[in-house]
Amino acid sequence: MPEFNLSGNNMEAFEKICCLENLNERQGKRFIIDDIEIAVFKVDGEVFALNNVCPHQHTTVIYDGYIVNGCVVCPVHGWMFNLKTGKMPSCNAGLDSYQVKIIDNQVHIKITKKELKW
Repeated sequence: MPEFNLSGNNMEAFEKICCLENLNERQGKRFIIDDIEIAVFKVDGEVFALNNVCPHQHTTVIYDGYIVNGCVVCPVHGWMFNLKTGKMPSCNAGLDSYQVKIIDNQVHIKITKKELKW
């Protein structure tokens, strides 16, 4: 797993969520950051973060999905989402994906809140 040396304001948008060893291989974990549901997965040593809310019926279960061919499968209805992009294989719709950095064995996630512009 690569280590990043970030200093100054570069880390301000990132939130530390856990130690890398708290994530089990190919098993999701749920986190809530600023009222945003996040599903975090470690697959082959790489960490991915996606929105935890399945768009099908807005259930917060993505973290409980299973991993198949670089995708997480929603355990409720079987929709698949690419771990890197959050997109469904059949279209551009899907889940928000979040940038992940591993620093000193700590997992950090960058959450950018969506702003409504009226």
